[in-house]
Amino acid sequence: MRLTMISMSNEELQQWIEQVSQISFGVPFRHKASFNSRLSTTGGRYFTKSHNIEINPRQLEMFGREETERIIKHELCHYHLHLAKRGYMHRDADFKKLLAMVGGSRFCQTLPGAQARKPQPYRYKLVCTACSTEYLRKRKADPKRYRCGNCAGKLKLVPLEEGKGKAT
Repeated sequence: MRLTMISMSNEELQQWIEQVSQISFGVPFRHKASFNSRLSTTGGRYFTKSHNIEINPRQLEMFGREETERIIKHELCHYHLHLAKRGYMHRDADFKKLLAMVGGSRFCQTLPGAQARKPQPYRYKLVCTACSTEYLRKRKADPKRYRCGNCAGKLKLVPLEEGKGKAT
């Protein structure tokens, strides 16, 4: 890990993203780009409603221009595919294909001190009223929306006591 002291204003970021969009995608970026220092576990973010892009400034400081440009290309893939009404989500083939074509990064580098997600404990279980099969749940679920996978019986939601659900 290297620490490079690169500082850039939002105006410079805007110009950089417009340039990368024109060169790598052949299409102009016509919305707003800015840094967001509150981003902690992600390199950037694309907003589908406003079409704006936010970049984590710590990625630029910690990993330099080359890595940040890959993050910009990633966010521009979301941007251009969404505007073209094509598959812009991570799981879509259009997104994966365009990302590979322009050389964007699939995942950003992990920042030191970024909080990793802690495994959540099971807090509920769905119990089949017919065969007593139990399904552990981390979140509350509406039992009317589900049936038992073994016998198709009705399910009942039971909260677990604190400390009973193992984290996985």
